[in-house]
Amino acid sequence: MKFLPTTLPEVVCIEPRLFADARGAFFESWEARKFAAAGIAVDFVQDNHSVSNRWVLRGLHYQQPAAQGKLVRVVAGEVFDVAVDIRRSSPSFGRWVGVTLSAANRRLLWVPPGFAHGFLALSDAAEVLYKCTEFYSPANEHVIAWNDPALGIEWPLPAGVAPALAARDADAPPLAAAVTFP
Repeated sequence: MKFLPTTLPEVVCIEPRLFADARGAFFESWEARKFAAAGIAVDFVQDNHSVSNRWVLRGLHYQQPAAQGKLVRVVAGEVFDVAVDIRRSSPSFGRWVGVTLSAANRRLLWVPPGFAHGFLALSDAAEVLYKCTEFYSPANEHVIAWNDPALGIEWPLPAGVAPALAARDADAPPLAAAVTFP
C-alpha cells in the first residue's frame, strides 16, 4: 500500500497494491499493521454502504461528540470525496481537500475525527463503502452547508447543474454557525 499525503496532513489518500492475473485481481483495502505503521492506528466499529445516482451530493456530515474517523472507498462508479477540517485549534481550520475515488482507481481516503465529510457522485451510479471508528449517533450528527462560500469547495458540477440534496443538507448552516471541535 502507498500512503499519499494530501494538502491536509491528517487526511491521507491510500493506494492499495493490486495483484492481477488472468483469473482477475486481488487487493487489501485494510490491514491494521500497515495502517498503524503509516500513523493510522484505529479500531473500526461499523461499516456503511451508500448508493447514489449521478450528481447526488451527500454532506458535509460529522458527529460531535462521538466523532467518527472514516476510511472511504468506492466499489462501483466514481465520486469526488471531500474532507473539511473543523477543529478550531487547527492551523488548517476551514480548509478542505478533495480526491476522486473510483472503482477503477481503487483509492481510499482516510478522513480522521474532527473533519466533516461529503461526496458528489460523478457516475450514473456510485457505491461508497466506509468504515467508521465510532457508532452512528443521530443525536450527535451535524451538517455544514456544502456550498458555504467561506469554504469555497470546488465541486466538479457542470455549469447549470444543481446537486440532488437531502433536506437536511439543503438546509445546513455555514461553518461559522455550525457546531465544531475545539
